[in-house]
Formats: sequence, structure tokens, C-alpha cells
Amino acid sequence: MKPALAKFLQADLYGITAEEHSLGRTNIEVVQEMIAAGIKVIQYREKDKPLREKYIQCLAVREMTRRAGVIFIVNDHVDLALAVGADGVHIGQDDLPPEKVRELVGGDLLIGLSTHSPAQAEEAIKAGVDYIGVGPIYATKTKKDVCGPVGLEYLDYVVKNIRIPFVAIGGIKEHNIGEVAGGGAKCLALVTEIAGARDIGVKVRALRAVLGRKEI
Repeated sequence: MKPALAKFLQADLYGITAEEHSLGRTNIEVVQEMIAAGIKVIQYREKDKPLREKYIQCLAVREMTRRAGVIFIVNDHVDLALAVGADGVHIGQDDLPPEKVRELVGGDLLIGLSTHSPAQAEEAIKAGVDYIGVGPIYATKTKKDVCGPVGLEYLDYVVKNIRIPFVAIGGIKEHNIGEVAGGGAKCLALVTEIAGARDIGVKVRALRAVLGRKEI
């Protein structure tokens, strides 16, 4: 098993950057707080910045996560993930096919793929991805081009039928994270609930209290 995947399997919360929702903080500042709060997987997701600025931020995040032993995933940009030495890249249904991404990144980097249906989950397995995103569980406005919520029914299908790791995502907040975890999700991605929290450490402790988990 890839070392990064082994770490992934131990993670409870999957942090995702969102500078426009971060109360004036930079992605770098948010990542610092996520790491201090004990989050073990962090994805850099930034849609609107120039690529060079993304590269500069990702270099800093890569160094911070490497020192802390945190998995660093880059959203969408295969070239950026390779350029900064990330642990993985997360792609969507409209991005390059996973098989082509694997050709580009080789065997060591993790490939995550967003899925929204049982058919997409089964295709992801055939394509050889390392993990899938399952969602959006609830309605979300974080992504402008996201599909409608898939609900807990799709999560239930994945728990019962899909044998690769997955992360639940989409509209997950403190008030409903227990419901998603109760549905079988062990790793849960939150965007604005964490990146937009006034005190990320306090928020992460509150989320873990709902989950009945301590810092890992």
C-alpha cells in the first residue's frame, strides 16, 4: 500500500482551502491552523487565482504539510501537483480521465475522483483511482458548477458496495456531520465549515466531539 494512502485511511477530517470564505485569511494561514488542529489530509482548491500564485501558495503548503506529516492533495491541476511534489491530485468528472492522469503522475501519487452516482463509483474502480469523493451529500454553494445533492442514499451504496477508500463531501456542517458519520463515512470533507471558522482549532474540536473522536 502507498504510504500516503495508509495515512489517508487514518484520517477523520479532510480539510479543503477556500480563500474567498476564509474571513480575510490567506490559504497559507488557514492551512497553518488546520495543521495545528490535527487535520491529516489537506486539499488545495482555488479556482480563480492565477496559476503562478497558486504555485507559490502550493510550494508553501507542501513544505508545511511535509514537516507535519500531513497528506497534501492538489485539486484539478495535475501539472501543479507534480510541480510542487504533492502527495496526490483530486479530479472531477469533467477533468482528464483518471487513466490519463495516472500516465502523467506515475504510480506513487494518489488520485482521487469526485463521484455522484453508483455508476461513477464503479467506473472509478475500473480506472484505478486510489479514493473517491462521495457527494455532494447535502446542497452546497461552495462550488459553482456542482450537481444537486445525492443524499445519504448514495453514501449507503458506497459503504455497502465500494471497496476503495472514500471521503464524504458536500454541505457537511457541525449540525449534520453526525448523520453522515452514522451512515458509514469515516473520512469527511468540510470546506467553509472549517476554512470559514473564526477559530479553526475550536471548530475541529467541536466536530470531533460530535464524532466521538479525539485528535488523531
